[in-house]
This record gives sequence, C-alpha cells and structure tokens, in this order.
Amino acid sequence: MTWWPIGASLFASSEGSGLFIGLAGSGAAGGLAVAGFEWNATYVLLALAWVFVPIYVSSEIVTMPEYIQKRYGGQRICMYLSVLSLLLSVFTKISIDLYAGALFVHICLGWNFYLSTTLMLIVTALYTIAGGLAAVIYTDALQTFIMVVGAVILAVKAFNQIGGYDRLEAAYAQAIPAKTITNTTCHLPRTDAMHMFRDPYTADLPWTGMTFGLTIMATWYWCTDQVIVQRSLSARDLNHVKASSILASYLKMLPMGLIVMPGMISRALYPGLRGLMIAVMMAALMSSLTSVFNSSSTLFTMDIWRQLRPRAGERELLLVGRLVIVVLIGVSVAWIPILQGSNSGQLFIYMQSVTSSLAPPVTAVFVLGIFWRRANEQGAFWGLMVGLAVGAGRMVLEFLHPAPPCGAPDVQPALLGSIHYLHFAVALFVLSSAVVVSGSLLTPAPQGAQIENLTWWTLSQALPLGAKAGDGQMPQKQAFWARVCGFNAILLMCVNIFFYAYFA
Repeated sequence: MTWWPIGASLFASSEGSGLFIGLAGSGAAGGLAVAGFEWNATYVLLALAWVFVPIYVSSEIVTMPEYIQKRYGGQRICMYLSVLSLLLSVFTKISIDLYAGALFVHICLGWNFYLSTTLMLIVTALYTIAGGLAAVIYTDALQTFIMVVGAVILAVKAFNQIGGYDRLEAAYAQAIPAKTITNTTCHLPRTDAMHMFRDPYTADLPWTGMTFGLTIMATWYWCTDQVIVQRSLSARDLNHVKASSILASYLKMLPMGLIVMPGMISRALYPGLRGLMIAVMMAALMSSLTSVFNSSSTLFTMDIWRQLRPRAGERELLLVGRLVIVVLIGVSVAWIPILQGSNSGQLFIYMQSVTSSLAPPVTAVFVLGIFWRRANEQGAFWGLMVGLAVGAGRMVLEFLHPAPPCGAPDVQPALLGSIHYLHFAVALFVLSSAVVVSGSLLTPAPQGAQIENLTWWTLSQALPLGAKAGDGQMPQKQAFWARVCGFNAILLMCVNIFFYAYFA
C-alpha cells in the first residue's frame, strides 16, 4: 500500500472514542498538558519507521508474537504476550468504549446506566452478526469521518463562542464551579493550565514523566502493538513506511486544537456539567467494539487455544472464539463500576495509568531484543514475570486504595502517593531491563538463528535501504525519496519542538 492511507490509518487507529472523550475531559480538568500524550508520538513513530520496521522486515515476520518467537525461541513468552493483550483489551478498550457509549445514552435519554450498556451490546452484536467484517470496516470509516468533521466543527464553534484563542486562558481561569470546598484548591482551574511542562514533584503531569515515562509507554503502543505495526508492514517499501509515520505524526498534532482546547472551552461555558462535551460523546456511540472483539477472539483462538489443542478443527475454533467474546463482554461490564470511580472519572488518565503498570516490561524485552544480541529467552521471560508482579501489584493497590476526594486526607500507600504513574513506568522499565540483562548473562547465549536478521546489528544485507526485497524501483529513485523522507522527518521534529517550546 502507499503511504497516505497507512498514515491516516495509524492516526485513526489511535484516536478511538475513549481517547476522544478522555482527552477532552482531561483538558477540561487540567488544561493543555494532556496533549503531550499526542505530541510525544512524533518521535516514537519516527523510531517505528527508521528502526523497528526495518528489523521486522529483515526478520520476515508478519505478527509481533512471531518476531518474539524467532528472536527468543520457546512458546511461553508468546503465550504471555497474547494473554496480556487480552487483559489490556478488557481494561483499556472494551470497558472504556462500553462506558463512553452508555454514558452518552444515559445523559441524552436519561436511561439507567446499565440499561444503556445492554443496549450498546445488543446494537454491536446485531451489526457484527448481520454484517461481519464488512460492517466493521464501514463502521470504522464512518466513525473516523464523523469524529474528524465533528471535531473541526466543534472547535470552530467553540472558539467563536469564547471569543478566539486569546480569550481561552482568561475564560478558563474564571471557570469556577458553583460548589467548591472552602480553604482548598479543589475543582478550581489549575494555575499551570496553559503549560505543557509542569513541576516534576507536585504537578498532575510532571514534565519528567511526560518525557521519559511516556516515551516508554508510547514505544510499547506504536512499535510493538500488532494493530499498529501491521499497518506499517503493509507499505510498498520502507520509504512509504517513513512517509506514513511522518503523516501520522502531523495528524497527531491536531488533537491539541480539535479536542483538548474545546474541552477547556466546554468547562468555561458549562463549568458545572459532568458530561463536558455531548457532541464528542456522539462519536463514542460509533465506536466499533467489533474490531476489538474480532481481534481478541482471533488472538485467543490462534495464539492460545491452538497451542492447547493443536488438532482443533475450524468449527471448534469458531465456537471458542464466540465464547471468548461473551467472556470478554462479561468481564468488561463487571469492570465498569471500578472504571467509574478511578482517576476522578478521567478516562484518558485511567488508560495511561493501567498501561504504565503493564506495558514497560514488554517494551524492555523488545528494545533489548533488538539492540542487545546477548539477550536470551530465560532473561526475557523472567524480566516479564518480575515486571508483571511489580506492575500488577501497583495496579491492585491503586484500585484497593483509590485517590481520595479533593480535600480529604490522603491515606494511600507511599508507592501510590509519592510515585507518579509516569515515574513508575520508568522505574518498572529499568527493573525489567535489569532482570533481562542479569538473567541473560547468567544463562547460555542465544543461538545464531535467534540473532541473524533479528537485531539492529544483524540486519539482512539483502534488504536495500528504503526498499523491501523484490522491489523493482531503481536505487537512485529510492535514494532520492529516502532523502526526501529524511528532510521531512527533520522538519517534523522542528515543528514539534516549536510547539512544545511555545506551550512549555
């Protein structure tokens, strides 16, 4: 495929309804800094195109578990990553989409929240069964169109109503709710609302965490997630991969003006409204839960069930896949009450908090596998297990001891109260990496087949720079477009740094 549909798809895949609502809600609650989650993607997307995809192409793989199996050998790491993907689907995708869609129906129609959830499930099941994959694709396309066009219209109207960007800071600072808590700053607009870089110790989004911790989490999402990498691997050649990442990076700069700032404006216009942006919630109703259901079902049947029952027939796999969807729905519905009370209702912060507890060990295993030839299966496995134990431990503590309401005494354990989740992601990454390195050095080195064409230092020499094997274009033309992509990547980073500096 050519670069522009891949770039658009990379952007659309990351802008789901939960993120759409979450960015707006977090913008209304805390200001501009949450846009850093979008802008940080610039550098990781460039790493995907210039570093990770060439390795994946060289190793001749199709899926991420396939790369891990080739690089480390064995089955247990692949099995673990498949199970982890299912858990993350429940915690950060299905439950949030159900919550967002049901919340919209509940607010607009006044229906019972769980009745609204049931309605969402019935509608989703109907068009999944009746239309199959075609319905999923068309629904995704329609959803993307509605969300983008709706966001542009909403942003234009919002800025017109508030009097332009120059009035945003003053209007947001005056957006004080009718009910506040005496002698506290609870529910008052943040004084650093217009700043991207915030205090590393006391801020809600410290600049240290947004720089280092977020990069670790973003590397997991953009460079090791099957949904994202699969799109890049479908490109015609590596130059198209690079161009698609550059396009997606430019698109990822838009949510600041189209989602975050309208969220802040909504607070200024409707300071007492919990819903914040009804128009944005309409996009949540179009969220294609079937995409997650289908991918999770396939993941379980192909990567887990087939390992347990190698002789399973097609009919059995189909039945197991449908049962998996039912189980995922049940667990996701049961998770919604916990989701409602977490992180003060900020969906985006909830997603990032869960990711910070589970993703860093995976990032460590991929990064070390690519850049360190000595990394082996034993070290990688125990790095993942230790990382899982520590990360899951913090996540359990977070749900057993949620953040107290504003103005109430903080009785959370020190691990939660004193360590921000973005800083925890850095610590978890370092710990997991240390275990991988130690375990690898204490056990035999990997065999040559687990290194050849599978690390940065052993890339296939038969692969021309800027082209996949078998590409018929002339080397001079490839070199020219490689230089064009390189120049645009530098220009992109300059634009990104300018915006960071302007709002810092």
